[in-house]
Amino acid sequence: MIRKLLIGVMTLMMGCHAGMAQKSIVILYENDVHCGIDGYKKMAGLRDAINKTDTAYAAIVCVGDFLQGNTTGAISKGQYVVDIMREMKYDAVTLGNHEFDYGIPRMIELLSQINAPVVCANLFEAGEPQSFYAPYVIRQFGNKKVAFVGATTPETMIMEGYAFYDTNGVLLFDLKRDSFYQVIQEAVDKARAEGADYVVLLSHVGETTQSLGFNSHLLVNNTKGIDIVLDGHSHETFVHDKATNVNGKDIIVTQTGTQFVNMGKLIITPDGQLVTEMLKTSDIPYENERVAAATDSIRQIVKAETSKVVAHTDYRLVVSDENAQWIVRSEETNAGDLVADAYRYAMKSDIGFENGGGIRNDIMAGDITYGDIIGMLPYDNTLRRIAVTGQQLKDMLARNTALVPVLDGNFPQVSGVRFTIHCKSHTVSDIEVLQADGSYAPLELNHQYSVAVTDYNHDNGGFFDCFKKCPVLFESSMRYYEALADYLRNVLGGSTGNAYAQPQGRIKIVND
Repeated sequence: MIRKLLIGVMTLMMGCHAGMAQKSIVILYENDVHCGIDGYKKMAGLRDAINKTDTAYAAIVCVGDFLQGNTTGAISKGQYVVDIMREMKYDAVTLGNHEFDYGIPRMIELLSQINAPVVCANLFEAGEPQSFYAPYVIRQFGNKKVAFVGATTPETMIMEGYAFYDTNGVLLFDLKRDSFYQVIQEAVDKARAEGADYVVLLSHVGETTQSLGFNSHLLVNNTKGIDIVLDGHSHETFVHDKATNVNGKDIIVTQTGTQFVNMGKLIITPDGQLVTEMLKTSDIPYENERVAAATDSIRQIVKAETSKVVAHTDYRLVVSDENAQWIVRSEETNAGDLVADAYRYAMKSDIGFENGGGIRNDIMAGDITYGDIIGMLPYDNTLRRIAVTGQQLKDMLARNTALVPVLDGNFPQVSGVRFTIHCKSHTVSDIEVLQADGSYAPLELNHQYSVAVTDYNHDNGGFFDCFKKCPVLFESSMRYYEALADYLRNVLGGSTGNAYAQPQGRIKIVND
């Protein structure tokens, strides 16, 4: 495999009129690893193997979303992932939105250990004139300089809003959503002025336009001087797309998907050609021994903490489809039903809600371990019971289903309520609430209902802040994954039975 990769590099070099005096530059890139830790040793191994051939300079970069995603991140609040990444010796790392999940103080603590330059042009401490991290880093490869500029989606201020404000709503950190393109352009211009021959944008912005209206193509459309965009955030896989910049030049945009299924390879030839490829991580035969040892050590620790069996299921609890798309963000799933039911039971409430973005991984048929549960619900969220009027419930359901069928992390998975989504009119109808006798009754707009949610979905940015002003009836210290474990063990008796084999018809979607 490595021979094939390196022959490609050498062929490109020999085709250049500049001759063999200069080496090509190979940049391996990943995005949205989400604790898929086995890929790190492969990437570092491939980097090392390329460098040993003396046919090219090799570098590795990260485009964000590495601290969170499964049990490895959840039980250590990101520490175990950093323990592995520290051995990688990345040339540049930028921030994804999920780096903010454990709060900015925890993110700063972890990134200080990562042994690599962290770049993000648009993260500012409130009121400060300079970005919190360096906007870019320049690496020297032979006689060429490559600048890696970091950009993080401003949408993070909504999705992980709790990290950016104090408890009184005072802004602590800012991703410059009102001047996003400007701060990225300033970073690119400074890197060019410092002598960068190439500017590579590490863009955790993604392809899906969300509520604030940003995506990586629009970022290119509104800037100049960027040579290529290594993209992330939307979990898509494409080797080579293009967007036109301010000067009318086509700029390559590329993304590797998620969970280290792939890694990307960018070749910059001596005569300035930019060529991108997608590599199957499982096909790479090389490993870095130091990274492999760290990974093996972490795996043993995690296994000891998470191997206890909690329950059994005869079918898959579905979060994503066969293309690794998180359908829990656009439709009802059996996993969503189960999780929302667990909340409603734990909080003894009329209704239970979880946002689709909070349910991360499928649980496959077979024994369900504590680790599987944390992998599905990997955050540090706690549960609470809040008071919500019927009108507030209706407004919340309409707001958080308005993007269907587009995947949206605020899409609600529900318990104790059923309703219909109208895709074209972006409305909801036929809202009914479960009664004590098992029947459903129409939602009463003036009635007050008790609702079980996580702290994130109450006052930390989830559900577009629809519940932020709702009073707390009961504050719990129970983590949301603990609620699911308790429900499986003590309510369902250690088996999901037949009740959750299919979605239960709580959410109907019509195309009108």
